Amino acid sequence: MVTPASGTPPVKVLVVDDSAFMRFTITKHLNEFSGITVLGAAKDGREALDMIPKLKPDVVTLDVEMPNLDGLSTLREIMSRHPLPVVMLSSLTSEGTLETVRALTLGAVDFVAKPDNKANMASILEEVGNKVLRAAKAKVWQTPAKSAYIETAPTARVLEKKVRSLRNQDKIVVIGSSTGGPRALNTVVPMLDASIPAAFVIVQHMPAGFTRSLSERLNGTSELYVKEAAPDDRLEVGKILLAPGGFHMVFDENEKVTLNQNPTVHGVRPAVDVTLLSIVKLYGPRVVTAILTGMGNDGTNAALMVHNSGGWVISEAEETCVVYGMPRSVYEAGASNEVVPLDRVAEAIKAAVGR
Repeated sequence: MVTPASGTPPVKVLVVDDSAFMRFTITKHLNEFSGITVLGAAKDGREALDMIPKLKPDVVTLDVEMPNLDGLSTLREIMSRHPLPVVMLSSLTSEGTLETVRALTLGAVDFVAKPDNKANMASILEEVGNKVLRAAKAKVWQTPAKSAYIETAPTARVLEKKVRSLRNQDKIVVIGSSTGGPRALNTVVPMLDASIPAAFVIVQHMPAGFTRSLSERLNGTSELYVKEAAPDDRLEVGKILLAPGGFHMVFDENEKVTLNQNPTVHGVRPAVDVTLLSIVKLYGPRVVTAILTGMGNDGTNAALMVHNSGGWVISEAEETCVVYGMPRSVYEAGASNEVVPLDRVAEAIKAAVGR
């Protein structure tokens, strides 16, 4: 459980959900949560947009699927008119996961998957409370309402994606991210060109069911072939393997993907440290890693090993991080070779691969 610092004012929340039961339940629980007070509840996006300038909440919880003005449309309006941290509540349907990933790339800070039945409600409500407290500390940016980035869904680039086997001189690039990661990846991945002689791996903290939608979205914006990793997949140049949610991903002595559901590491699964350590053991100085926005210190141990093995470590700069946790930990541990803002991460990766 996240504990608010003593003496800090409570985090003010607006709850937005079309279900009267969910509005009542979330409001009741959050009001009982230490460090949170609910200012009001809206039954749809239009009502929420009317209430935000009047109530001035610190955080909004927003249902993905709503009538009148759906969650995504509401989020677009919030980020353009009243930018503030938003925690999405998502269903576990394929449509719900796709919409959630779109919401995260549009600027939502985090999300909670709604339970299929009310029996799991207590643990979900605990997660909502913790994520609201974390979201209150996140940095958000105003997004133009009619930006092409927002209004158009990704479509696969009109080119044949070329993938080839890994050669001895090729590099392996591992990108790690957590809170704010989907939006950061949506910036970095489209800027990676197919000429980079490297195989790519992404570890984004996400539960099972959401990473396939994320991989498909990234694949539609990238020159590289992006796929959710599966057992026996290999590292290949021109391809990005995304660790599947809910599983640790390890590369074995045969250089193939293996997946496991061993206990969480740093409270997460997949963990950057687990994947990156396995890759450093295999490839040593050929490894380049970029640690992007996220809470905590996942990735630091493995980044130190990359650094000490003669590889290259890039940390995202504080000014562009939604949450300056993971990159800060890597930097403070002395593992960073360079610190760059998000819009220069792809360029830094390309330069590191070329060293």
